[in-house]
Amino acid sequence: MPSLTQRALARVPGRYRPFLVKHRKLVKFLVVGGTCFLLTMLINFTLKLTVLSHKPVVALTIATVITTIISYVLNRQWSFRAAGKQREAALFFVVSGLAVLVNDLPLIASRYVFDLREPDVSHLTQEVADFVSGMIIGTLVAMVFRYWAMNRFVFTRLSARATGDQAREPEHV
Repeated sequence: MPSLTQRALARVPGRYRPFLVKHRKLVKFLVVGGTCFLLTMLINFTLKLTVLSHKPVVALTIATVITTIISYVLNRQWSFRAAGKQREAALFFVVSGLAVLVNDLPLIASRYVFDLREPDVSHLTQEVADFVSGMIIGTLVAMVFRYWAMNRFVFTRLSARATGDQAREPEHV
């Protein structure tokens, strides 16, 4: 029985399949990221519209931390499953912790540097600025950082000749 990935690839037009196969790790990473992005939006807006209405950075941080844990499981089991597992969980959460900060910085700048918040701007302007800075810009910058750092430091495997503390090389599957 073909895997979910193989079934999805069978539905893609033939001229795009070689590109997707060549970059399958990136495609899987983006699918996981897109899923987690939607979940982050849902959690963020739920918190922001209820218990954390006056704390948008806290709401975004909590949403990002929750989906980071989900992202770890999905990336470990699907996107990067062929990579080695040594020290990966600790490194994943260090990289993800840094990525949460990277994700929050545009929202912090929007709210507290550029004062795009009530009463200086309308409620609608504040919410649009929060969405664009936190969910769009922050997520995009953090995604690029995560992909680079996950490949470089987290989901790697030992090369055939490396042992112990020798250099590790990234997986290129």
